[in-house]
Amino acid sequence: MSQKNKLGTRILELRKGKGWSQTELADAVGVSYAQIGRYETKDAQPPAEVLKNIADALDTTVDFLLNGNNSDRASAALQDAELIRYFKEIENMPQEDKQALVRVIAAFIRDTKTKQAYAK
Repeated sequence: MSQKNKLGTRILELRKGKGWSQTELADAVGVSYAQIGRYETKDAQPPAEVLKNIADALDTTVDFLLNGNNSDRASAALQDAELIRYFKEIENMPQEDKQALVRVIAAFIRDTKTKQAYAK
């Protein structure tokens, strides 16, 4: 699979992940829906500015679109540097410890959502 085709696949997957049509992504980026289709399926390479607009619209990075680097995608999604640092540290922990932390985080989030629901 060519690098351009991988780019198109990543654009397609992220667009579908947002539940967007090609027209909706095109409107967000400022190009035609036909052009989005060419990027996704015809190995068309967007200009740098359009690529940046696509990345912004899909809440990802240009690096992820071009290379598929998940670390950069996570960093783009998370704005809190301290959280990013902690998640990177957790990633290097033994699997058993990671699972224990995930259970604690999930329980904390569930409790917070329950408190918020009852406060309304």
